[in-house]
Amino acid sequence: MKKIKLEILGLSSSQSQTGSFALVLGETEGNRRLPIIIGMFEAQAIAIEIEKIIPNRPMTHDLFKSFANSFNFHVEEIVISDLKEGVFFAKIVCTDGLKKHEVDARPSDAIAIGLRFDAPIFTYENILAEAGIVLTDEEEEEEKVEPAKESKVRVKKEKQKGDDFKNYSVDKLNELLKEAIDKEDYERAAKIRDELSKRN
Repeated sequence: MKKIKLEILGLSSSQSQTGSFALVLGETEGNRRLPIIIGMFEAQAIAIEIEKIIPNRPMTHDLFKSFANSFNFHVEEIVISDLKEGVFFAKIVCTDGLKKHEVDARPSDAIAIGLRFDAPIFTYENILAEAGIVLTDEEEEEEKVEPAKESKVRVKKEKQKGDDFKNYSVDKLNELLKEAIDKEDYERAAKIRDELSKRN
């Protein structure tokens, strides 16, 4: 069965389920989108890897990468392999250089791990046909108007009240960044880092 390559387009709070997030994947050569509802922890694990924030201590998915590296395993690709009764299934395809192995996983965990190995994400036509959302020409134009980041990833963040970092000095911002990372508040850390990037 032919695989279709996907890329991460966005990550935002789910409006349908409190405490959940919508991870939006899109086919690289098409206009279909595949939204997957994921938990807060997995969303955080994906977001900090996209934003290249280094936590104080390794998170679970970082630990998986260290473990795999120690035993010379490499993740080749992530495949969103099935959809049953509205639940997505995924496989982590990894190799030790001699044999390939497929490990069953939730899509959120698989993608969080795949990002750490720069592994491509794929799915099958039947899954996109069943659960994919086709963008209209008008919606596609809106997406093109909004510039994507260098990695073609848009992480939508809700603006918190009182988080206007424009009035802080660079030294103060660096202090706040360290504080946010220490408290594992990665969303705030990403905002501070973005403000520092604007000034460089």
